[in-house]
Amino acid sequence: MGLLKLIRDNDDVAGFLCWPGEFDIAYYDHVEEVRLASGEALEGIAKDGAGGTYFFCGEGGEERPILYADSEGGATLLAAGLPELLRLLIGAPHWQSCLDESLERTLAQDEEALEELLEYHPDFDADQAATAAALGLPVLDRTELLTRLYEVATGPGREYVLLNAEEGTAYRFLWAPRENDLP
Repeated sequence: MGLLKLIRDNDDVAGFLCWPGEFDIAYYDHVEEVRLASGEALEGIAKDGAGGTYFFCGEGGEERPILYADSEGGATLLAAGLPELLRLLIGAPHWQSCLDESLERTLAQDEEALEELLEYHPDFDADQAATAAALGLPVLDRTELLTRLYEVATGPGREYVLLNAEEGTAYRFLWAPRENDLP
């Protein structure tokens, strides 16, 4: 059974992924028509609470790369496939609050972002464990998850340029590290 079906069939899992994960599978269209500069296919799979959209890139199943586009003209590749994205959303659902120009600064933001999350979600640890178990995924270390996100976004992610389909203008990379911070 696919992970998206597991999410659809389990209200508790869908609820955790919706908040604090900001991954709502009650998908609706992105704020504007978009396409990849490479011409590869884009398939919207989920939204976040601020109007951002998660997209599968290319053809295939849940192993396709996943691009995130916010509603303000920013985009970045997040994961090499749905299992990797779900591990991120389960282990570090506050990833958007951590993005900074370097990996070091991103990791420094992690503790503060997690503390804020725990203020609003006191049962986070139990809900996180239950969601991971229901999906058959491990809960990984946040440093490992954010490091992998950085590697994907600043490495292969540079090849995934999202364009406004009407104007042809490129979305800015959400993670814009200084040149000397690139892997």
